[in-house]
Amino acid sequence: MKSTYLKTPLGTAKITGNEEGVSEIKISEEAQPHPDDNLPSCVVQAKNELAEYFNRNRQNFSFKMNPNGTLFQQKVWKALSEIPFGKTCSYLELSKKLGDPKAIRAVASANGKNPLWIVIPCHRVIGSDGSLTGYAGGLYRKKWLLELESPAPQQSLF
Repeated sequence: MKSTYLKTPLGTAKITGNEEGVSEIKISEEAQPHPDDNLPSCVVQAKNELAEYFNRNRQNFSFKMNPNGTLFQQKVWKALSEIPFGKTCSYLELSKKLGDPKAIRAVASANGKNPLWIVIPCHRVIGSDGSLTGYAGGLYRKKWLLELESPAPQQSLF
């Protein structure tokens, strides 16, 4: 696995992957110097596409992805990826879409284990009452991302 770092308005993103695809994008407060030698093309592409996203020039990502997770987590992450840019949905709506309205906690847990920050848009999931509920990167980051994506981020998807 090879990694690179991208300074963003919300901290430094660490992008990790290999020729199979990008497996992790996570945010931290501190930049970590790391040479960008011999990076897989998908890691370079992910870095470029994330920079475009933060410059308001990209709404979707096209680099090769390879997140690791259980079958259930993969199913949740796929559903998260279907939430359009500028839209939100609740954990309940997401659970219903996945076929089990009682699975809210399991869906929330899978959402919290999302390995591809921003790209799998877990920040677009809100509380049923429209509140900004839990976000591993901090609620201030969630609020910032929703504001970047939409002038009216509380519109429901479903």
